[in-house]
Amino acid sequence: MNYNELIESFNSKRAEEIFEELYGEGEIETARCRYSMFLKSMLKDFPQTELPEASCPIRVFSAPGRTELGGNHTDHNLGKVLAASIQMDSAAIVQVRKDNTVFFRSTGYPDVKVKLTDSSGAYNLQPKPEETGKTESLVRGIAAEFIRRGYSVGGFSANADSTVLPGSGLSSSAAVETLLCRIFDSLYNDGNLSPLKIAQISQIAENVYFGKPCGLMDQTACASGGAVAIDFAQADSPAVRQIGFNLAAAGYSLCVVNTGGSHADLTPDYAAIPAEMRMIASFFGKSVLRELDKETVLSNAAELRKVSGDRALLRALHFFDENTRVDAMAFFLTEMEKGKTGSLFNYLDLVNESGDSSWELLQNIYSPKSPESQGITVSLALTRDFFRRQKIKGAYRVHGGGFAGTIQVYLPVDAIEAYRTYIETIFGSGSVTVLHIRPAGAVELVF
Repeated sequence: MNYNELIESFNSKRAEEIFEELYGEGEIETARCRYSMFLKSMLKDFPQTELPEASCPIRVFSAPGRTELGGNHTDHNLGKVLAASIQMDSAAIVQVRKDNTVFFRSTGYPDVKVKLTDSSGAYNLQPKPEETGKTESLVRGIAAEFIRRGYSVGGFSANADSTVLPGSGLSSSAAVETLLCRIFDSLYNDGNLSPLKIAQISQIAENVYFGKPCGLMDQTACASGGAVAIDFAQADSPAVRQIGFNLAAAGYSLCVVNTGGSHADLTPDYAAIPAEMRMIASFFGKSVLRELDKETVLSNAAELRKVSGDRALLRALHFFDENTRVDAMAFFLTEMEKGKTGSLFNYLDLVNESGDSSWELLQNIYSPKSPESQGITVSLALTRDFFRRQKIKGAYRVHGGGFAGTIQVYLPVDAIEAYRTYIETIFGSGSVTVLHIRPAGAVELVF
């Protein structure tokens, strides 16, 4: 569509259906205003040198953040995970450009400009140390992996906006990565890449170019959409299965509490978890814990304490228990879809077990180098106290990578406002967000 056609389409019945599906009931007008705003600002505020010719069609893309439902820090050792895409997303208005340059502007961030080719026209996509930790590295890394896999890439200009707050534990980085992948895919490869391929390309860009070690869970959830059970036993081809997730039928909601704090200096803490788990595996001549079982590790616990240390052993025990728990959680979610609402409480019990295991064994509640800063710990303790005093049957756990960011809370719909009032007096207005599980992953939106 051209500019006028797209602006008009945002007011269509089709747009209402798309916005409600992505963002939830009651959010249609907010979404319409948001997309209209950054379409208008692209044409008004972009440098003229970064805008393609007026006849070039304008296209729209969206990639969601994600919430981890179960399987805390298991993916990097080829474990099992439950995750779901959410209503918070990275969205972009995009036009093709013919000079093999990507210009990417995102609200609140410095402009990104990456020339994909050198002066001879050859692709220039090697990692650049000065781009480590920057969005430029993701653009370059994703383009490089597209080329390596035999796909096409080219230039585009994009005006983007993200509602996935950085440091919130809702995978703002994976949302941007899968957004960029889907743009390259739709503009230059007919939009034929599967969600899994989008996820794999995104992970490689984050690992190799951006410089952050991560598993494949975040990108898979963002790319796939809906709630998914993921088994990473086959590293090159994990099994991804859609599962139902309908808390509303039982009168419950899922929310997250943003406790503040930055993830910026936490990479060593994140990296230590897979490294210590693999240290335990290497004692037995294995590369990852998925190749072992809990009994084998326990029978060698005395020696492992000497060789690997206590924290590594505890984190390995978390892995085995959490891996088993994911299967049970998926089972009870499936039972809920069949109308067996009593299964909700079995599921919530497992959520609490997962949270306790992360707290006690995995130990990703706060950074050991900053024990004075424990927002996650405080929020968990206050939530537990609230549930006890209000006699609420619910669940709570650290969310995602941990150390800073968010916790996840399940509670009855009629208790949300009381909980919000209580928690936001400590963590600030807007710190509690009710999540909507959106069915669409990283997609091009066709109005």
